[in-house]
Amino acid sequence: MQPLSRASLTIGELAHRTGVPITTLRSWESRYGFPRPDRAAGGHRRYAESDVDAVLEVLERRRGGLSLHAAVQRVVAEPVSSGSVFADLRRRRPELAPQVLSRATLSSMSRAIEDECCARAAEPLLFGGFQRVAYLEASYDRWRELARTACDTVVFADFTHPTPVRPLTPVEVALPEHAPLNREWLVICDAPDLPACLAAVELPGQDSRAPEGRSFEAIWSVDPQVVRAASRVAASLTDAYRPGWRTSGPRHAPVLDDEPTAASGDLRRATQLFDRMLGYLDDARPSGRGRART
Repeated sequence: MQPLSRASLTIGELAHRTGVPITTLRSWESRYGFPRPDRAAGGHRRYAESDVDAVLEVLERRRGGLSLHAAVQRVVAEPVSSGSVFADLRRRRPELAPQVLSRATLSSMSRAIEDECCARAAEPLLFGGFQRVAYLEASYDRWRELARTACDTVVFADFTHPTPVRPLTPVEVALPEHAPLNREWLVICDAPDLPACLAAVELPGQDSRAPEGRSFEAIWSVDPQVVRAASRVAASLTDAYRPGWRTSGPRHAPVLDDEPTAASGDLRRATQLFDRMLGYLDDARPSGRGRART
C-alpha cells in the first residue's frame, strides 16, 4: 500500500473509478484483505491510485474466467512483470538450475513430456510455446489430439489470425511483436497426477544459425508446486494476450485455484540426477545435427 500522503482516495471514489460498489469493496477486504486501505484520522479508509489499477485488474481476470479468489491472489501475490515464463519462474523458484541445451535435446524432452504427461495425465491444463507458427505446424495435429482430453490447451506463437476459441481445441494466442515469449520454448502440463514443465529461452546472437542449430537456456521440473507456478504465469500471459480465453467445456476445471503439495525428497534427488545426466547427454551430441521440434 502507498504511504498515507499518497493514499488520498475515499472508498466512494474508488467505487466510482472502478464500478465496484462500496459494499463489494468492503466484502473483498473482509474476505481477502484486498484492497487494503490506509486509515486516515478517524479511521476512514483511504486508497492510492495503484488500488484503482489493482481492482480493475481483478475485474479483467474475472472476465477471463478466474474465480474471485484466484483473481485477487494473482493480482496481489503473483504479478507478471517480465512477460516471460522463463524469467518469472526463475525469479519465483531460484533453486531451479538452468542448463544450456541444444534445440535437439529440447525437442526430445518436449516429446517425452507430451507423451508421458500431456497424453496420460487426467484432464491437464496444457501450455505450449512455439515462437513461430512455422514451428508449431509440424506438431499441431499432436496438440489438437492432446486438447481433446485436457481442461484447456493453449499454444503461443506469432499468429496473424488466431482461430476462434472453441472447447476441446487449442486456444491460439498471438504474440505481440516484442513479447519475450517470441524467444521462448514452453511445454507445461499442469495436472495432479503427472505434472511437468519445461521452459527455455533462446540465447542471443544466433540469428545467423539455422533454427535446428540454436541453443537455449532451459529449466524444467516435475515438482507440482513449480509446475503450478509456471502454469499461473502462462495463464496470466494468456489473460493479457487473449482475454476471455477460458472455455466452458465439460472438462474445464479451475485447477489454478488450488495449491498442490511440494515434491518429495526422493523426487528432488531423482531430478538432480537427471539434470546431471542431461548435461552429459547434451555435451555428447554432435553440434548442429539435432532435428527440429516435431
